[in-house]
Amino acid sequence: MFIPSAYAQVAGGASSGSDGIAIAMQFFPFILLFVGFYFLMIRPQQRRARELRNAIDALKKNDQVITSGGILGKVSKTTDGNYVELEIAPNVKIQVARAAITEILSPTTAKPAND
Repeated sequence: MFIPSAYAQVAGGASSGSDGIAIAMQFFPFILLFVGFYFLMIRPQQRRARELRNAIDALKKNDQVITSGGILGKVSKTTDGNYVELEIAPNVKIQVARAAITEILSPTTAKPAND
């Protein structure tokens, strides 16, 4: 009763042919941002995860590893299963899941686990 009627119309008298281009131009920065994140963050992380997975699959005796709990040990026995036996001190061996290994240390930079 007190509110006048409002009618919808195209802003500025724009034609419907350029609406698709206007919408695409609004989403272009978001698409560009996603592509940047993919190449700067997602892709390198996937590459590192793949390299770690391949290194864990190729574990052999006397490799030094760090587990997700922070335990430093030397691989004393590997099996085809999901577990690895680590020697964390002289005559102290534990079994650890392969998925718990977060890093494989280089033999040139790492100290022996038993020293």
